[in-house]
Amino acid sequence: MPENQLTILTYNIHKGFSAGNRRFVLHQIRTALLATEADVLFLQEIQGEHYRHQQHISGWPDCAQIEFLSKGAWPHRAYGQNATYSNGHHGNAILSKFPVISWENINVSLFRRASRSLLHGVLKIPGRDSPVHIICIHFGLFAVERQRQIAALCKRIDSHVPHDAALIVAGDFNDWRDVAERHFSQHLALQEAFHSVHGRRALTFPSWLPLLPVDRIYYRGVQPVSCERLLHAPWPHLSDHVPLIARFQL
Repeated sequence: MPENQLTILTYNIHKGFSAGNRRFVLHQIRTALLATEADVLFLQEIQGEHYRHQQHISGWPDCAQIEFLSKGAWPHRAYGQNATYSNGHHGNAILSKFPVISWENINVSLFRRASRSLLHGVLKIPGRDSPVHIICIHFGLFAVERQRQIAALCKRIDSHVPHDAALIVAGDFNDWRDVAERHFSQHLALQEAFHSVHGRRALTFPSWLPLLPVDRIYYRGVQPVSCERLLHAPWPHLSDHVPLIARFQL
């Protein structure tokens, strides 16, 4: 990491499968993630356990996906289990090169099988006195879900994040109509990194022909240096989302 800078990446990994669940590509996802050299990963739809896939899918790792992806690169991690079913569970995850000194998962799912949460972690960055707050989110597909989830996010930040603290909120917002922006900018004083750098939203879904701006990186108390969509190979052939990567000056 360059001095006083932090690189983060947000990515909905679709449980390790390509679009349409055609291929199991978790090994390729790991290779691609390693190549980014990001300091912190905000991952959505990461599989915690799936007993049937473990038995029948070739190449399924012998450990949880968060352990498989983080091995040798991101020693500090947190997993928020949200969606549960007979064969296992999935949720959101934070993978970090720096210590996660505390974390809490707030499940905001309205439906049992929907992985919707606020995974709030606090990072200790070497050489920096004050911590960095990070929140990995995955919001719902329906407007009524997102309204409640936006309210829950506002409440969490108001009650647990000092206003002068460094804060990054990233993930799959499913907010292609940009309804949440008023709440984030006016109530939370959050800005969106890709919009700050490029003057527009990043189109990130579907990966083979991105048309919807559903993945976002919001920030407060830090300064964006860059923010890009990863559209080059192999990303369009992995998940059904393309990732966003951003570098911040602390």
